[in-house]
Amino acid sequence: MAQRPDEEHVEQACAHCGTVNRFPRRRAQDDPKCGKCGEKVFPRRPVEVTDATWRSAVEDCPLPVLVDFWAPWCGPCKLVGPILEQLAAERGGKLKIVKLNVDENPRTAGRYGVQSIPTLLLLRGPLQLDQMVGALPKAALEARLDRFV
Repeated sequence: MAQRPDEEHVEQACAHCGTVNRFPRRRAQDDPKCGKCGEKVFPRRPVEVTDATWRSAVEDCPLPVLVDFWAPWCGPCKLVGPILEQLAAERGGKLKIVKLNVDENPRTAGRYGVQSIPTLLLLRGPLQLDQMVGALPKAALEARLDRFV
């Protein structure tokens, strides 16, 4: 039976192999490696989330999470996508980037009052740190992130 995480420890599935790793919360910013496969635990690319996976993927994550509320038909969302890919690769282990399709996951979009897309939210656990609406250039997005991450 797996141990439940406590306030001092985090359980996080490896982005590469899916093995659940347990480590001290204070070490989350140290970009830990998986005990099984040796790869970095936190992803280096944006991760798709749903209403069903929201809590475990976003609220329970020990890192700040940048959430991209998007839809496949949205032109500006397509412009933001490659920027988020770059940021995920550059800031992996310090920031997790996730994407939530608002058409398929209206409950979470409604919970955060998303009315325009793309909307980017920066969260730490359930706490909202920042909100950006519209397609921002990479430099502007980085400047906003630098205040918190």
